[in-house]
Amino acid sequence: MSNPVNKLRFGIFMPPFNSPPTQNPTTSLQRNIETIQLMDRLGYDEAWVGEHHSAGTEIIADPLTFISHVGAVTRNIKLGTGVVSLPYHHPLWTADRAILVDHLLRGRLMLGVGPGSLPTDAAMIGLEPSALRPALGEDLEVLLRLLHGDGRVTHHTDRYDLVEAATQLAPYSDPVFDIAVAATVSPAGPILAGKHGLGLLSLGATTREGFDVLGHHWKVVEAEAAKAGQTTNRASWRLVGPMHIAETQEQAIEDVRYGFDTFCDYTQRTLALPTFRAEGETFEERVAWINETGLGVIGTPDQAITQIQRLMDQSDGGFGCYMMMQHDWANWEATQRHYELFARHVIPAFQPSQRRLLAAQAWARSRHGELDAKNGAAIQAWTDKYAAEQKGETVAQT
Repeated sequence: MSNPVNKLRFGIFMPPFNSPPTQNPTTSLQRNIETIQLMDRLGYDEAWVGEHHSAGTEIIADPLTFISHVGAVTRNIKLGTGVVSLPYHHPLWTADRAILVDHLLRGRLMLGVGPGSLPTDAAMIGLEPSALRPALGEDLEVLLRLLHGDGRVTHHTDRYDLVEAATQLAPYSDPVFDIAVAATVSPAGPILAGKHGLGLLSLGATTREGFDVLGHHWKVVEAEAAKAGQTTNRASWRLVGPMHIAETQEQAIEDVRYGFDTFCDYTQRTLALPTFRAEGETFEERVAWINETGLGVIGTPDQAITQIQRLMDQSDGGFGCYMMMQHDWANWEATQRHYELFARHVIPAFQPSQRRLLAAQAWARSRHGELDAKNGAAIQAWTDKYAAEQKGETVAQT
């Protein structure tokens, strides 16, 4: 695979899409927890959890609280906020909470930040969508000073005040945990990631608009980093896209009859996010929207591998982690099977062990005929010798 990152990482981006809103939210949250526990057992690398406050489907209000709980019931998977909507919060309390969670997770925390994705969230606290990205840029600088312990911070905006502020604790991670900035289509996220030497979460990587600018976004990161004297690393670049796989495409399509239409209705009639709005009114049209536009895969492991390679090629140099977008398209049993199939058949295609296994198989096959003949001759010679020895012993006894 043409990726300078030797071992591509894999994970999940969980807004979460718990639809429809008529289901029990407590059991939905438990299923979210169990999804990450399953991924931890299957060897996935990362899980990122969103923050939302309205619209009735994405029901985790505080990802830091949620991943603190999940950290206690998992062992290895790293846990991230995908994302903390920074303009909604006082940066001192965000810094304090993140540092606390970093200690509780013993360094498994990843902090993703963004402007906030649901306009209905911002509307409830009187913030205009046009103000969110400038606010994110200002607040991120303040947050980074607090996290790095850059002296006492005094700062004033029309949303909050800081007066000689500092955190009591340093992060558990040295010098600080992974921090990443969200991006969809605009260059705002890549600019901030490059300016501060942070990772990039490409949440719209598979949308038409996001896919078209994928390679350009990382060039923006590199250009801004060069101007600011920062370094970049493609391993810190994470791409998100939706998938559901099964043993056959027919089975995958049948699986998503369970909840796919409900998800599409949510994007069309409730979610005020034009870049991620389902196309089509029938189930068949909506499945085609996923598969034929390149947005994602409802199909097989081989189709999933092709989709990830397509993203890798479009990225113009590779990226560090592919994250499947969480959803309730299929029932729980089919969803678990999806994650198991992905771990068994898709992940190895982008990691070094498969390359070595295939090389070992190819070498063994190339020597098969020669060594098979030698081994057969050796076995026959030993058998003949043993038979002769047994015959001689019988003669001596008589």
